[in-house]
Amino acid sequence: MNALQMSDKGLDLIKMFEGFSPAPYMDIAGRWTIGYGHTRGVNQDTPHVTKEQATELLREEVQLFENEVNRSIRVLLNQNQFDALVSLTYNTGSEPLFKTLGADLNRGNYQAAADQFSVWVYAGGKISDGLIKRRAAERELFLTPVE
Repeated sequence: MNALQMSDKGLDLIKMFEGFSPAPYMDIAGRWTIGYGHTRGVNQDTPHVTKEQATELLREEVQLFENEVNRSIRVLLNQNQFDALVSLTYNTGSEPLFKTLGADLNRGNYQAAADQFSVWVYAGGKISDGLIKRRAAERELFLTPVE
């Protein structure tokens, strides 16, 4: 049903919360990360990246999560809802789509799905203030009608 792609607005949301790092670093969950939250194949010896290279890595990696959302969610989504879900899954992986958030959404209960964003605020087994803020922004975007 869905065949959406993430908008620039959605990419900007990810960039804002991931922040930019030209050099590899260990994130709060203990994963090597570079650019705007890119983790695939990253280690301490990964070469530095520019903002342009990091944006390209983000666009490539986001496609995996676009596909997950398009495959998993069977109800109609507007662009903001889609962007919020891709941002969430980019950060957490696909687990929310297969648990209560996705189940609520596929039953057509958009409000209950929106309320599930606040569940995904743990990093390394601890509640993260940064993730609380990110989930609030994703939830707000999810609930914002497209003009």
